[in-house]
Amino acid sequence: MIYSAIKGTGSYLPKRILTNQDLEQIVDTSDSWIRERTGIECRHLAGEKDSCTSMAVAAAKDALNASSVKLDDVDLVIVATATPDRAFPSVACHVQSALGIKKGAAFDVSAACSGFIYALTLADNAIKAGSAKTALIIGSEMISRYIDWTDRTTCILFSDGAGACILQASDTPGIITTDLGSDGDYSELLYANHPSAYPSDKCFLQMKGNEVFKKAVNTLGSLVDNLVKKQGIATESIDWLIPHQANKRIIQATAKKLGLPMDKVIMTVAQHGNTSAASIPLALDWGIKQGKVKPGQRLFLEAFGAGFTWGSALIDYH
Repeated sequence: MIYSAIKGTGSYLPKRILTNQDLEQIVDTSDSWIRERTGIECRHLAGEKDSCTSMAVAAAKDALNASSVKLDDVDLVIVATATPDRAFPSVACHVQSALGIKKGAAFDVSAACSGFIYALTLADNAIKAGSAKTALIIGSEMISRYIDWTDRTTCILFSDGAGACILQASDTPGIITTDLGSDGDYSELLYANHPSAYPSDKCFLQMKGNEVFKKAVNTLGSLVDNLVKKQGIATESIDWLIPHQANKRIIQATAKKLGLPMDKVIMTVAQHGNTSAASIPLALDWGIKQGKVKPGQRLFLEAFGAGFTWGSALIDYH
């Protein structure tokens, strides 16, 4: 039986940092209000030389350096992003070219904040099927290009960055199980129009926060139920919850559903903000580099995003 396992992780965050105090000078808000409701203290914003592709490449190089994987071994590149530089070709094709990868497939996945879980699932299935042996999976987002900086309900939340993961064929299970879902009936609650079809001032991110919050909490709770009931996994066996970093209250609700204390949750939302598809790989890499996530531990990754889309992954980290 062929399995897949994580062999390395990496990340990239733009140098520019926008604090809550900075936002106080831009819109009618306050540091205490933002912290209390979201847990966010600051966020990284792309600079003039940053792009979705350049951030993805930087995170990929970091992941490759952290692994024992050779570049020539990579035969699948998947980039999860809702903010590509071009309509086509894909960010993944540009990453493939920039790194000098000469074999295998390269494509993007658009599932908003759930994108990395979707990409991870596709790569895991490809490796198990034998169509790939080593996959480079990246979440890269430039959400700031879709933000209306006069809208205090959205400009406080989102951030830019990229996270990457190397997945490789293994004799022992690494990705234990994944669970994906979507419901397009809720698409009008969280969306951004594409510049190719609308004037730029009609492409700002739109979100009905209260409705999204309620649906997210309920859906992420069902992912926990599915893990326990369908997979027969005891929540006590989970060492770390690594969630999409959208809002501390959503993260706290998921941890409570799992029965995990907050000291078993990797939470980077305070410093990273919501980086959409990049948030989980960024949080995973942070946990590993901080010495929190260690080989032999079991991880539960989960995300909820526009679409609505959602997904989870149970992982044994080797």
